[in-house]
Amino acid sequence: MSRMSSWFQSLSRKTQSHDGLESSRKNSKSIDHVHEHGFSQKLCLTWFREYSSADEPDIIGPEGMEKFCEDIGVEPENIVMLVLAWKMDAKQMGFFTQQEWLTGLTDLQCDSTKKLQIKLDYLKSLLNDVIAFKNIYRYAYDFARDKDQRSMDLETGKAMLQLLLGKHWSLYGLFHQFLEQSKYKVINKDQWCNILEFSRSIHADLSNYDEDGAWPVLLDEFVEWLKARPQETMA
Repeated sequence: MSRMSSWFQSLSRKTQSHDGLESSRKNSKSIDHVHEHGFSQKLCLTWFREYSSADEPDIIGPEGMEKFCEDIGVEPENIVMLVLAWKMDAKQMGFFTQQEWLTGLTDLQCDSTKKLQIKLDYLKSLLNDVIAFKNIYRYAYDFARDKDQRSMDLETGKAMLQLLLGKHWSLYGLFHQFLEQSKYKVINKDQWCNILEFSRSIHADLSNYDEDGAWPVLLDEFVEWLKARPQETMA
């Protein structure tokens, strides 16, 4: 996965005459307060321009995304970048449009690098919310797949499953091995959604797996493959 870098400069202040000095100080304090605590769409757009190019001023591409990641101190493949993309409702991996940027960062009330860095723990915490995680997981399918294809290619699917389920599903390592040796070249949307449900509902020893359940053939074959393995792998 290749992706996402730096925030803002403060507003320039107008030079005030000696007679208006007191008023200027009050206004200055007010502006500083807004910068510190409020949200400015104008600042947010200025920040966006730090990463877009002159050729495509309304899009942040892979180069700008790398700089953005560097500035906020997050690796491009860190799952928090997927959560941020979900917040923006970004349509294509490695790119943010100006509208997507404004949508997500207005929601987060972030118009600078510092503010977004403060929000990173909040974005990570969304992964612990069952409903939010399900929405992020489903979003990831369309976000990561090749837009010219209806299904996700297997290599991309394995990478995204590792990112989303690798640390949370005890059978993930075995499922990855199963996919490696399987006949499957792509993962369709129904299979993708059911993999999450399977990981959440079926015990590691498969004791509650129902052969007559409505699981996709992919998961039925995974169970058959698992049962054919030496017993210790099922522990």
